[in-house]
Amino acid sequence: MPSRIFGTSQLAGRTLEVASTTDIILRPGEVILTFDDGPRPGKTPKILDALDRYGVKGTFLMLGSAAKSNPALAQEVARRGHSVGSHTFDHSNLADLSRQAALAEIARGEAAVAEALGGAGRLAPFFRFPYLAQTGFLRTSLLHGDMVVLDVDIDSKDYYKQSAQTVANRTLDRLEARGSGIILFHDIHQRTVDLLPGFLAELEARGYSVVRLAPKAEGVFGRSLITADTSSL
Repeated sequence: MPSRIFGTSQLAGRTLEVASTTDIILRPGEVILTFDDGPRPGKTPKILDALDRYGVKGTFLMLGSAAKSNPALAQEVARRGHSVGSHTFDHSNLADLSRQAALAEIARGEAAVAEALGGAGRLAPFFRFPYLAQTGFLRTSLLHGDMVVLDVDIDSKDYYKQSAQTVANRTLDRLEARGSGIILFHDIHQRTVDLLPGFLAELEARGYSVVRLAPKAEGVFGRSLITADTSSL
């Protein structure tokens, strides 16, 4: 178990700079914390405070509609040093849409989050499919467009109407079984706000470290936003 591998109590781990999805390789005992669907007033700020208390950074995959409605909050996430990516504009199931409509939804989400960030930070080329629903065409299109598609190793299922402790225990159990991985949370649920401080404390107690995910300084970090041009399809 990671607690037997690592003797440190330092929760903040290394920064992993990536240019593609295949660059995301974690060592035993390492986790990446990701938060989807925000930003959400009353919830996201408390998530940020919990992360700050432990000196760790997360990756926030924002909905374009949420970022557009809460630009100051989106900017606060970036100012606190977290990576900000996109998650479509309104959380559509892209697998149910036509190719053109799906690409347009992705592009609209990216553009809205980038606009909301303003000068507070650069939009990272990180993207997650809503409901984890994708097609081979869409995934390939994004990867060819220098997007870094974030998959999920451990789904907390914090969207289930269960107690914060139940969600935390399930997530820890799944993490212990894997030994490392990308964890999916959502910064729109009160139970996630409630569980996070204790969850981080338990990660620290068990010897895990939280990896900060960041785009490489060259290449994708300076990429243009994806467009929905499908003239070549």
